[in-house]
Amino acid sequence: MSMPHAPERPRLTLGIVPLLDAALPIVAREGGFFAAEGLEVTLSRESAWSTLRDKLAAGILDGAQLLAPLPLAMSLGASGPPCDVLAPLVLGRNGNTLVLSPYWAEGMAAPLDDSPGGRDPAVNARDFAERLRRRGAPRPRLAMVHPFSSHHYQLRDWLTLGGLDPDRDVELVALPPSRMVEALEQGRIDGFCVGEPWGSQAAQRGGGHVVATGAQLWPDHPEKMLGVTRDWAERHPATLAALIRALVATADWLAEAPEHRRQARDWLALPPYLDRAMDHLPTLPLGEPPVEQRLTGLRPEVGEMERVVDHLARQLDVPLQRHVVETCYSPVHFDAATHQERA
Repeated sequence: MSMPHAPERPRLTLGIVPLLDAALPIVAREGGFFAAEGLEVTLSRESAWSTLRDKLAAGILDGAQLLAPLPLAMSLGASGPPCDVLAPLVLGRNGNTLVLSPYWAEGMAAPLDDSPGGRDPAVNARDFAERLRRRGAPRPRLAMVHPFSSHHYQLRDWLTLGGLDPDRDVELVALPPSRMVEALEQGRIDGFCVGEPWGSQAAQRGGGHVVATGAQLWPDHPEKMLGVTRDWAERHPATLAALIRALVATADWLAEAPEHRRQARDWLALPPYLDRAMDHLPTLPLGEPPVEQRLTGLRPEVGEMERVVDHLARQLDVPLQRHVVETCYSPVHFDAATHQERA
């Protein structure tokens, strides 16, 4: 096997959104895993996925934490001007929570309660549909983080489990993740689907109740990906390989010991990252029910993206070209990076 080449671009800027599944790039920077691969990485915190998308497409960012559907949506020109984007690594699986206000969630089972509603997300979905039929207008306003997101698609799937039409029976709006809890508490929305830590924060503050999770609806599905433009990847193959190896080493370190996850929690709680949003979490909760946040299984698999592909095809009302899907989510860069010997 070949020895790794020195990175062509050792100083990088990566975009992140303040969520638990930004942990790998944050820990890689704070724990020295990027530095061990010869990379000096600056992390740029963005509040909205659309801002991060635009900066990646414009070349302001070298790479970014992306919603799993975004590389494909960007490549198709469905989210901004067409821009070929690759997703060479999975940054996180699961981690989403579906939260309703106390008015709508009254009496509903929490996920994984021993009652049927806790084990089967369809039970709470049917309960929500029955309350909606009884209470009538106005339609509940439910928020997701971006139109091209698993949050949007999981929310639609949950509503469908209750026999509701997501386009007719509710109003769907997009909000940045960090604004969800405040919007729910102020009554501007009636519920949301968002990544952690915002759902557990809403529950801890009493402003909302978790009624389903992404881990129930789409078990172990890729939630966030590392995204780079195809042009950038072609111009910086050794840099991309070093980036992938650093993130894999970070995931391995996190999985080794509970004290590593406590240290990671403290790094995420630094002001440049999640700051006070971590106050209710004593550690980085990986693999714990009901959210089952996972930062392992980093190799992308085209077959795992079928739910995203199906939703995107319906959303755009066009069949998606298979070669575009296979290019976006190909494991070729991951395999090349992880099969190289370390210097």
